[in-house]
Amino acid sequence: MLQHIRERFTGVFAIVLLGMLGVSFVFFGIGNFTFLSGDYAAKVEDVEISLFQLESAYQNQLLNYSDYGNIPPELRQTLKVNTLERMIRETLVDVHVAEQGYRVSDEQVAQIIQSAPQFQENGEFNRDLYYAWLDQTVQDPRNFEAQQRRAYRTSQLQRGIGATAFVTPTEYRRYLNLFAEKRQASVAVFDIAALADTIVVRDEDIQAYYDDRPDDFRAPESADFEYIEINRVELAENIEIADDVLQQYYEENSGRFLQDEQRQARHILLTVEDGEAEAEQQAIALTARVQAGEPFEDLARQYSKDGGTANNGGDLGTVLQSQMPGALGDAIFSMQQGDVLGPVRTDFGFHVVRLDQIIAGGALPLDQVRNELLTELRADGVEGQARALERQLSDALFDATELQSVATEAGLEVKKVTTFTRSGGEPFGANQAVIDAVFDQQVLTGGQISDLIEVDADRSIMLRVVAYNEAARRPLEEVRDSIVFSLQSQRAVNIIEDRSRRLREALEEGRDFEEMANELEATYTPNLVLGRTGEDLDGAILDEIFRAKKPSPGHARLGSTVTTTGDYAVFMVHGVIPGRPETIPLAERDQRKEELQNAAGASDYIAFVNELTRKASIERNEDALAEPDFLQ
Repeated sequence: MLQHIRERFTGVFAIVLLGMLGVSFVFFGIGNFTFLSGDYAAKVEDVEISLFQLESAYQNQLLNYSDYGNIPPELRQTLKVNTLERMIRETLVDVHVAEQGYRVSDEQVAQIIQSAPQFQENGEFNRDLYYAWLDQTVQDPRNFEAQQRRAYRTSQLQRGIGATAFVTPTEYRRYLNLFAEKRQASVAVFDIAALADTIVVRDEDIQAYYDDRPDDFRAPESADFEYIEINRVELAENIEIADDVLQQYYEENSGRFLQDEQRQARHILLTVEDGEAEAEQQAIALTARVQAGEPFEDLARQYSKDGGTANNGGDLGTVLQSQMPGALGDAIFSMQQGDVLGPVRTDFGFHVVRLDQIIAGGALPLDQVRNELLTELRADGVEGQARALERQLSDALFDATELQSVATEAGLEVKKVTTFTRSGGEPFGANQAVIDAVFDQQVLTGGQISDLIEVDADRSIMLRVVAYNEAARRPLEEVRDSIVFSLQSQRAVNIIEDRSRRLREALEEGRDFEEMANELEATYTPNLVLGRTGEDLDGAILDEIFRAKKPSPGHARLGSTVTTTGDYAVFMVHGVIPGRPETIPLAERDQRKEELQNAAGASDYIAFVNELTRKASIERNEDALAEPDFLQ
């Protein structure tokens, strides 16, 4: 999109536009300047959606299509209308949550952003990553943070409506009955790929297919370029950190790695189900047996009622006192290593406890934090090294006409990329900064070396285009295999459509399913018993089998479908086995109930927004939708 803007704002168009701007400023002043944003696309209650807002959202939608330049006008118009309708609904929700007093504090917005994985490094929020991402996606921090605030307010509304959704017991049981239902069916599948491989395509057919499609088989506009790269990760790997430097850095930062005292203990839990006095006496007896020398682990396996630790000899693991509040924690953190104590009374019953190890608090040892400290020291070192290289490359631009001398001087390698298109290409994917640099006219055809480009937080590159390849039709030999595949597939589909039709007609006449399937070279599988979530059958066939009406006694239901792999299938449903909810594991039943409630909540939210839309005062500017794309 940025490239389109750059191309439009050159030459005569730029001169005319600047003249218009100048006249506007002279006669009306900056305060009255309304070009692009002054008119509206829609008015929702007292809120205007500007033309510029619509155009920006619409262009963002277009960028989701890899070949957005070739989208038909009808689809573009539908996309623009849908974009405006979505913006109207979002605005209505924004107005509603504001009127109802939904509030999101600055601290909540900060927490939302800081918890996003793309802005974190080693589990911590990294401000540089955040601002680098905003730069890469061309977003203003204030606008982005406002978007997060609106999204969180909307989610509050969604959660509130969802929380009121409910599913009646009758609906829930009917759902479980349907979910657990099984169906008996036989299936015949026609394998298109196997048939296509047997079809011979003549050279004259290939030539005719190619000649009949003069606008197909076009290679997109592309460029070959060479580049040099400053890679902070690779630079960091080559930085050596001396042991004494690491030791000093550890000592200066040891306060960051403080840990509380930890203790490792075992216990035997005796519950009071059979009486409190009996449990206490048993705990006293077991304490005595441990102190007399019997293995604690064996007694825990035999007597402990704690199912989570009994099989491990009562091992509670290594715990902090804050992790184990109450009498049991007090006991463990009052004992000496090797002590046995019991009985200890808690809400769960009586415990016999043995303390196995005390891990003193204080700073973690250097070995446990070595890698983290080395990463930090290398990051500090690499930043200065990278900035020095960036300055060196930027300075070299004044005199350089080719990259090799710049790379040699900086100690970097010249790398190459071929057939890089306006949709991107490896190793940079669809990085817009790289695409814009490659297809800048001065770089693309003028032989100019690009400025230093920040690809991401760790990589910067400088590039020079060495070859520009205009969009052109690819020669027949390059596309021959794809034409052969298309012709084989097309003919195979025609053959199998005919066979599938003949099989259905034969079955409707009462012919034997297996006999006809074999005659027409289909793979036949009889007497399947299928559940809705089965994985032994193609998902498309399974869906159609469960969509089919229930068969009546002695009369199977006939159906057909195209599989997820493009094959053709014909099936007969012979019977239905009613579902029994009790056969579904309890955990799965609970999960299904939650999914059903979530679906009901989502449906209620959609209905709520529809009602807001029905009652709202909405004025759409039809002329705005009829205008051609300004940024196309």
